[in-house]
Amino acid sequence: MPETLFTVFANLFERGRLAAGESALIHGANSGIGVTAILMAKAAGAKVFATCRGMEKAANARALGADVVIDVQTEDFAGVVETAGGVDVVLDIIGGDYFGRNIQVLKTDGRLVQIATLGGAIVQTDLLQMMFKRLTLTASTLRGRHADEKARLTAAIRAEAWPWVEAGRLRLPVDRRFPLAEAAAAHRWLESGSQFGKVILIP
Repeated sequence: MPETLFTVFANLFERGRLAAGESALIHGANSGIGVTAILMAKAAGAKVFATCRGMEKAANARALGADVVIDVQTEDFAGVVETAGGVDVVLDIIGGDYFGRNIQVLKTDGRLVQIATLGGAIVQTDLLQMMFKRLTLTASTLRGRHADEKARLTAAIRAEAWPWVEAGRLRLPVDRRFPLAEAAAAHRWLESGSQFGKVILIP
């Protein structure tokens, strides 16, 4: 929980400034970051759009609380989100060819938060579109942060997000548990992309 909680809070809420009454697009709804982001965004009072691959993962994302779930194997997420009026914040772990479509679906004064590049780190975009919409592009990683910054972030999470955990509003789904001796099998399962939520190694 700490890794995903810290990542989502720092990016979706601090850098992305997601607020109650706004909307967010969360890519990779089945990942540890994705499920945490859906739960935290809903707890904060936001409308959540989520992308995933496959009907089963889509059903799981809806059960988790996502308002609109888009199966990217059968639907164009940009078309669906644009038709619904766009979003205020995009939390993206894909990059690559998602980048331009993320810009496309953001509302005026929207924020794109990039935290991984599973689809590629080199992108092209229309800067004029970003200018006309007054968009903010931000990106970060938790790695390499100084101890005092991590302490500040811990205090902010304790004050603002931990009450959701204590109230039972933030229960992260566990997909599978593997004995530590089967760590290689756990990695293969993750690499298959079949999980929904966290995969845990048991000592």
